[in-house]
Amino acid sequence: MARPEPTGDHLWDAYKGWQDEEAHEKLVERYLPLVKYVAGRLAMGLPAHVDMEDLYSYGVFGLLDALKKFDPSRGVKFETYAFTRIRGSILDGLRELDWVPSSLRQKARRLEQAYSTLEAKLGRAAEDQEVAEALGMEEGELQQLLLDVSRVAVASLDDTAWSRDEEGEGELPLRDMVADEKALDPWEETYLQERQAILAKAIERLPEKERLVIALYYYEGLTVTEIARVMKLSVSRISQLHSKAVLRLRGRLSRQREALR
Repeated sequence: MARPEPTGDHLWDAYKGWQDEEAHEKLVERYLPLVKYVAGRLAMGLPAHVDMEDLYSYGVFGLLDALKKFDPSRGVKFETYAFTRIRGSILDGLRELDWVPSSLRQKARRLEQAYSTLEAKLGRAAEDQEVAEALGMEEGELQQLLLDVSRVAVASLDDTAWSRDEEGEGELPLRDMVADEKALDPWEETYLQERQAILAKAIERLPEKERLVIALYYYEGLTVTEIARVMKLSVSRISQLHSKAVLRLRGRLSRQREALR
């Protein structure tokens, strides 16, 4: 295999060109803060028994995989490339732990379906009371359920996106779906732009507080604690708003997929 072209970064050049172990160790050290950042973001809504150190360990495996497979000559920032693999590695680790009971996943699907059905019927965002009535429960029970399913929402908007990379088919976070100016596949670029437009319209239709939580969390990179401070609400309330927003968005995007079939 041909040696990669020099990038101007001596660590990458040494690692990719000569498989220098010292350069590899220094690159790992350079990007460990990214692992901490991703793990911290994913910790939102996770139950207390999930150890932050476990999330960090899973993320390190993702970082090592990203370092091994990254090609600097493609003109993509390593942080962007590694973010997806670190996040995916942590999610894979959580799935292996089976930390969410199947009954809770079923409740989350029921909630998503309720939001989707009601909002398709009403032509607007469904109120809490309307959702509670549709599910045959009190509004207080709904609020507790939203708090409970915030644990399921850890994968949140990732499940709505599909894309391709050099490894084949796979998932990309919607927050990372930015058109690549160097892309060689016009269909892929058009597809991603279309998905962005659909998501943007769905976000615009969210109630104001839910829209703000989505913007602050996914686009501004704030933690749930920071969002609570900005909005002057409790952390649990922010988790409820996040859950509702994700359920609404998933429901609307699911309806869009059905309409296109």
